[in-house]
Amino acid sequence: MISPPPFFICCLLLVFLPLSILLSANTNSIRIPLQLHPIFPRFKTATGSSSVLPVYLGTVENTPRVVIRRRFNGDGALLRRAARCKPNPISPGKVAFMFLTTVPLPFAPLWERFFANRTGLFNIYVHADPTRPYPVPFEGVFSGRVIPSSKPTRRAHHSLIAAARRLLAHALLDDPGNAVFVLLSPSCIPLRSFPFVHRALIGRGGGGKSFIEILAGEPGIEERYNARGEGTMMPEVPFERFRVGSQFFSLRRRHAVAVANDTALWSKFRRPCRDADSCYPEEHYFATLLSMRDPRGCVPATLTHVDWTGSVGGHPRTYAPEEVGPDLIRGLRSARPRYGEDAVWGEAMDKRWDPFLFARKFAPECLVPLMRIADEVILLHDRR
Repeated sequence: MISPPPFFICCLLLVFLPLSILLSANTNSIRIPLQLHPIFPRFKTATGSSSVLPVYLGTVENTPRVVIRRRFNGDGALLRRAARCKPNPISPGKVAFMFLTTVPLPFAPLWERFFANRTGLFNIYVHADPTRPYPVPFEGVFSGRVIPSSKPTRRAHHSLIAAARRLLAHALLDDPGNAVFVLLSPSCIPLRSFPFVHRALIGRGGGGKSFIEILAGEPGIEERYNARGEGTMMPEVPFERFRVGSQFFSLRRRHAVAVANDTALWSKFRRPCRDADSCYPEEHYFATLLSMRDPRGCVPATLTHVDWTGSVGGHPRTYAPEEVGPDLIRGLRSARPRYGEDAVWGEAMDKRWDPFLFARKFAPECLVPLMRIADEVILLHDRR
């Protein structure tokens, strides 16, 4: 084989070297246009000043890295490995946004806008039921973020607890900088700008505590406690320690490790229910576990607003497109969370007023009016 002459090689280098330098210099400024979501081809601002707004997924550097691809031999191995993670995060502290879904994320474009240009301050993890169809793929910041151990889930079943535990385990193993772990549903939206949310969770606003609703003595609590059979929860969970609360929490890293490390309570809550009408394990496991393990390390309230007035079939109120506007967002922001009992937590909860950061439950069709007010209302930087 005849080797190319040195002169020819030099010519090639002179031609391609400047081109490669130019391309590498511009890599971080490449903007990827968002593939339009099927239900919002065009929309206007809150003032009606523009018929089409440019929407981007952000820069290449804004896309989080792919979730760890290592597959574990079952949830047990995954959680045992996660339980060995260090309970304190490295700096700078990041927020792990964990989406638990059985459908394509209807508000992905709004979340794209929320995360834009916030590199190094967040990570995304998605638990997507593999038995469900996803005609709209996970793209942009959600691309490559579905955890490999995703399994089927269903409402009012311990599979929802297992899914949240998998998300926590993957987030713990993926990045030692993950400091706060936020669980979200596909019907959730942000109520504030990213800087506000990050400051509230990581900065002084968080106070080093987890935010998880923990309530005692609620109506029907005894029936729920005995849903698996009378005496089944003993001795690990006495009735007086049984708690209820929203499954949508914001946990500090040390509490995420505690969840991964738990086997005692999980062995009880994973048991099948005999009374299906009183079985909502996902509303009890995390509240009970954290209230038993570290009550003073928690603020007993959720930062995800939900309206239970007019609930249907055990589901909270679902906002329709015609209800979405600046007044709704401001009203949700100004509401006060419900707090657990004062005596347990060592401080007077009636003096606290933590801001809601997220809200649910919004119908998928709400995307159009939400995008209209995204920049001028929802994501407008709030220094409160």
